[in-house]
Amino acid sequence: MLKIWGRISSINVRKVVLAAQLLELPFERVDAGRDFGITRTPDYLARNPNALVPTLEDGDFVLWESNVIVRYLCAKHDDGGLYPRELQPRFDAERWMDWQQTTLNPAGRTAFWQVVRTPEPQRDPEAIARSVAETEHLLGVLDAHLAGRPFMAGNALTMADIPIACEMHRWWGLPFEHPAHPHLQRWYDGIRSLPAARGVLDLPLS
Repeated sequence: MLKIWGRISSINVRKVVLAAQLLELPFERVDAGRDFGITRTPDYLARNPNALVPTLEDGDFVLWESNVIVRYLCAKHDDGGLYPRELQPRFDAERWMDWQQTTLNPAGRTAFWQVVRTPEPQRDPEAIARSVAETEHLLGVLDAHLAGRPFMAGNALTMADIPIACEMHRWWGLPFEHPAHPHLQRWYDGIRSLPAARGVLDLPLS
């Protein structure tokens, strides 16, 4: 059975759990990180020297980096489905997964940390405003992209949809007014309605 180390409040852990549930894989998840500790113990550092979550154990094989874990699970268990077999569709999906990690996530991270994990007297309104402006611009990019296709990489659900769905869960869970992005909303509502999204995209932020 797969073992996933990491607290479900982590967006990166949610990616891995969502992938496993979409693939209908049995797994054990062990709370680790932040208040749960564990990540700086010698035992955990032997698995993941970064002291971060998630970490995946698949038998004797250990893997870290959330989007890489999603790719691995999809390639191993749904080659030709969530993991596109043809080269160009596969790298289209890869592109959006990298974009989530290098562009979308950094833009919204400040607002999330300020609003959810920083006491109100210590918050920086200007930093929040910059984060919101950067993120809403990128959501416009996503909305335009999804105007022409039902899923991130074309006509079928792929690994590309997983990290961006988790990102939207976090962003739209923040308690402020969100401009309309109808194509993005349609796509997200479809992902969120899947049985595999339960226990991941329906959780409050913390």
